[in-house]
Amino acid sequence: MSLSEDPRWRRFNDRDTPCPCCGRTFNGVFDIGYDHPDPWPHGNRAASGEEELIVGEDSLGTDLCVFGKYRFVRCILPIPIIGTEARFAFGPWASLAPDRFDEYLLNFADATHPPLDACFAWLMNLLPGFDFAKPLPCDLVVGAEGQRPTLWVQEGSHELAECQREGITFDRLLDIYAAAGQDIRPHLMDA
Repeated sequence: MSLSEDPRWRRFNDRDTPCPCCGRTFNGVFDIGYDHPDPWPHGNRAASGEEELIVGEDSLGTDLCVFGKYRFVRCILPIPIIGTEARFAFGPWASLAPDRFDEYLLNFADATHPPLDACFAWLMNLLPGFDFAKPLPCDLVVGAEGQRPTLWVQEGSHELAECQREGITFDRLLDIYAAAGQDIRPHLMDA
């Protein structure tokens, strides 16, 4: 069944019709991003007001993070939504081996450098709506110039891999939003 037949989906994508209870409007699927990898101990970069948060030899920017011996890259973890062409994405951080991080930096800084092949990475943020207590093994695929790399959870390591491959329902998406503190289900019920 196409989601276009679901009145909640139509309300969710209708920016011109405010919610009757609160006046809130919706603009469709929104992604959930992360300011820093979970192990980062020095606070929130965005809240600091700094372009780059530097504490001693540790640094956190919008796309790169160095914390002690660890190296992190900001990624996109896409999940299709069943019944539509739309997709949802998390914007988590991935941990790379230091040599792969250095290679990534060369690609990041110099477009003429040979492209980085897909490489192993660890997912370094807990994701609302998904139960796991330790980092998940992933493949990091570098995107086109100016785009963040894509993170793919390795098959068989967690249900998230199947969700990336098969997609999630609209109800599961709403559950993810609720787990992240954005429960919009009550605002879609009168649709």
